[in-house]
Amino acid sequence: MKCPYCGKLNNRVIDSRLSRTETEVRRRRECQDCSRRFTTFETIEDVPVMIVKKDGRREEFVRGKIMAGIKKACGKRAISAAQIEDLVDTIERDLRDMNIKEISTRVVGEKIMEHLHRIDDVAYVRFASVYREFSSVDDFIEALKALNVPCETDHSVSTGNDKGGAFSVEQTDVRDG
Repeated sequence: MKCPYCGKLNNRVIDSRLSRTETEVRRRRECQDCSRRFTTFETIEDVPVMIVKKDGRREEFVRGKIMAGIKKACGKRAISAAQIEDLVDTIERDLRDMNIKEISTRVVGEKIMEHLHRIDDVAYVRFASVYREFSSVDDFIEALKALNVPCETDHSVSTGNDKGGAFSVEQTDVRDG
């Protein structure tokens, strides 16, 4: 490693430790020529994972896209930023542990839902509604059934004021005269 102060290659490692995330090694080095100390970080070479989209296009895996989708699903829920960060770390690790260079969006989406389900059912249903392209109330009901959440199959709108009855509208004929 070249010394950033004198440019010489003659240095030694005086301290080495794992970072908080355990994804890199922090090393303190001392130059044997100028006696100055500097820090280096060693990380594993990132092997790109390609995501295969529904239309067949391929894009490089972008952690930020998963983070954005999960943040939207978890909006206004009692889920901390640290929990979301840990969730994304876990999903990314799971995907990389598959040891394949190309992963379909279906696999990524299912992996996200699997982990969201463990944290928050509402966030899970929110994410599923976008990912699975829910188009009707029945789609939500099916998602809730998969969570073993009881739900009424009466699709009528409730006002919240009546005692479980459906909202009804009476049409009144108003005429002059």
